[in-house]
Amino acid sequence: MQIQISKDYFHIYQALASETRIEIIEILSKNNMNISDLARHLGISAAIVTRHIQKLEEAGIVKSERAPGKSGLQKIVYLAIDNIEIHFPRKIFKEYLLHLTDLKIGHYTDFSAKPTCGIATEKEIIGKADDPKYFMDAQRVDAQLLWLSQGYVEYKIPNLLGPNQIPEMVEISLELASEFPISNNVWPSDITFYLNKVKLGTYTVPGNFSDVRGRYTPKWWNDKFSQYGLLKTIRVNKMDTGIDGEPFSSITINDLQLENSPFLSLKIAVEEDSERVGGLTLFGEHFGNHKQNIQIGIYYLEKEN
Repeated sequence: MQIQISKDYFHIYQALASETRIEIIEILSKNNMNISDLARHLGISAAIVTRHIQKLEEAGIVKSERAPGKSGLQKIVYLAIDNIEIHFPRKIFKEYLLHLTDLKIGHYTDFSAKPTCGIATEKEIIGKADDPKYFMDAQRVDAQLLWLSQGYVEYKIPNLLGPNQIPEMVEISLELASEFPISNNVWPSDITFYLNKVKLGTYTVPGNFSDVRGRYTPKWWNDKFSQYGLLKTIRVNKMDTGIDGEPFSSITINDLQLENSPFLSLKIAVEEDSERVGGLTLFGEHFGNHKQNIQIGIYYLEKEN
């Protein structure tokens, strides 16, 4: 049931403005009951219970029907609804709107890759493995798997925020692993994320996984090679930056200066001065365990006129 702050619904508010009637609702939420049994539970007369039931029936909260009983027909009362939602005239907490970009892993605008490295489509390796020049091959836009031992890939997408839109949160979701020749399930690597040239933080991915086949990894891909990664979600809001709900850094959305940039740049790096230089593998929607590309969402509110 949906109701509003209006005189039209006064009878419903009145029906709920009674401890006895609230208790009747609690009892009926467990079992349907006749008037006599309700009276015994409440310790009041059947006549008084009948008046309370009438109020609840007028409000549409309960219903009753005649049914055979031990002493002839009896009135069985039961709940007619299981929820009442009140709509207030004005929303105080506004719903976020979203600009979502589905970013394919081969759509990078800049890169640096040290072997072991390579890129692959859903059907084949592009060019030759361990030769960084193929990262600029025309087929790279169709890449579904990308790996490098050290370096970075950088992406640039349009900032779709309009002049009357206030950014509240940026969310990045992607599947990744470390990189090791063939594979190594225990091979940690420090992955550093930058958004609009601002360092968000460094996450240590624990391995390059091949213990089981990736759910969406193509059949032609060797069982012994990297099969899947971990799905990680980074959120930058007005308070801080988190990864999978855990604190990541003190960077806030204000530090990104989205209002001054027509683009949003995302850089994912394995830096040579990191403690664990264990490479990077990125998975597209046709490799790994999660049927998605890199997802970048900007949550925002519209300014009030």
